[in-house]
Amino acid sequence: MEIKTVAIVGLGALGIMYGKQLADHLGKDAVRIVADHDRIERYKKEGIYCNGERCDFHYVDANEQEDPADLLIFAVKYTGLKGAIESAGNQIGKQTILLSVLNGISSEQMIGEAFGFDQLLYCIVAGMDASKIGNELSYSNIGFVSFGEADDTRSEKVDALARLFEKTEIPYEIPERMLHKMWSKLMVNTGVNQSTAVFETNYGGVQVPGKPRETVIAAMKEVVKVANAEGVLLHEEEIAGWLEINDSLNPKGMPSMRQDTLQHRPTEVDLFAGTIRKLGKKHGIPTPVNDFLYDRIRTIEASYAN
Repeated sequence: MEIKTVAIVGLGALGIMYGKQLADHLGKDAVRIVADHDRIERYKKEGIYCNGERCDFHYVDANEQEDPADLLIFAVKYTGLKGAIESAGNQIGKQTILLSVLNGISSEQMIGEAFGFDQLLYCIVAGMDASKIGNELSYSNIGFVSFGEADDTRSEKVDALARLFEKTEIPYEIPERMLHKMWSKLMVNTGVNQSTAVFETNYGGVQVPGKPRETVIAAMKEVVKVANAEGVLLHEEEIAGWLEINDSLNPKGMPSMRQDTLQHRPTEVDLFAGTIRKLGKKHGIPTPVNDFLYDRIRTIEASYAN
């Protein structure tokens, strides 16, 4: 199995970043950006920029029949995932590897239910400092992709994706416990993303003692309890490791949810607090901190119209 062609649905920060990196190494025609006709026309007219350089992407209409891609990457926000799934069908064949770079633990379930779990690899991305304003993306660190099978087997799909990332110079890792890795990333996102949005601050605001940092830690502890109830053995000791990573980030930088609230975009609160609240109720586990964060972020979103 060799990945020669890649389709990407979604031109947010990650779609642009990975699209540019892949196209630079594989060639423009090997990487297709899938969108509807009107969106493609807008992209061509307004341009898409990555670190100041206009991206010469190869666009394909989602409604047009295409030869199946070897790899399909979902790079939309959670709020756009349902539409992305509906638009991806013409890119998928029996051998197409499906990869979601969305936050959280929900997107793989939705994609697997739509197209089958056999073609799906599980994935998280971390460590990038990408910031997108309008049609312009800027980043200095591409971060890394952590991926694998749900049962942690070293499959042909895993090896093929590893070879692709080596060829295209995208840092990656294949963890020993993929689902644990996904829950661990959900834990830090639930704490840091939501707290910076609610307290209207940046990484620096949660790097120092105070209410924002206390909320980060408390929200993460709720994730640990819910994960354990779901059979994933997270430990509170892991919180300290994530805080250490967070404390090393540029204090002036902002996670994606804070960028969303600043630019009056829909957030992924359903992926974070929404997931933890739902599973908390399932297992009879109180989640007061995530209840607070969820309600506050919904209030912030409602204020956009004012």
